[in-house]
Order: sequence, then structure tokens, then C-alpha cells
Amino acid sequence: MGQLTQFAPFLLMFVVIYFFMIRPQQKKAKNEKEFESTLKVGDKIITKSGLHGKVSELADTTVVVETMSGKLKMERSAISMEMSATLNKK
Repeated sequence: MGQLTQFAPFLLMFVVIYFFMIRPQQKKAKNEKEFESTLKVGDKIITKSGLHGKVSELADTTVVVETMSGKLKMERSAISMEMSATLNKK
């Protein structure tokens, strides 16, 4: 019983870290994957670096974004879910 009470603070600390740090990060990653998979041609997007554009072509892992200066090919993961959602609400 003495050994269990010794490890209880470490166990409690792990549980707290899991629920406040690891789990929300996993949930956010899952939501971003869903967002990437639901992209379609014609969607207005903003990249994580702040580039505005419209999706003109889609591939498995890449996307071609049409901007005012031309077309750019980039990874789907470079598209910001939060910023694109606020852009589409306007």
C-alpha cells in the first residue's frame, strides 16, 4: 500500500497531462485531417502563412491554389482550418 501512495502523485500528474495536453492536441489533429479531406475545388482558403486563394485542383496530398498572381502548388496541410472558416463566414 505504501508503494501505491508513492506513485499516486505521478499517476495523477500523467492523467492531468493527458486530459489537458495530449487529448486536445489529438482532437485538433483529427479535425484538421477531416477539414483537409473535405476540401473541394472552388473553396476559398487561407494558408497558414497568410496567402489567400481559391482551390483550383486537388490531388491526394497536394492542392493547387489560384491566387491573384498565379497558381501555386502546396501541401494540403499548409491550409489553415480556422482562418479559412472565418473567411467563408464573411
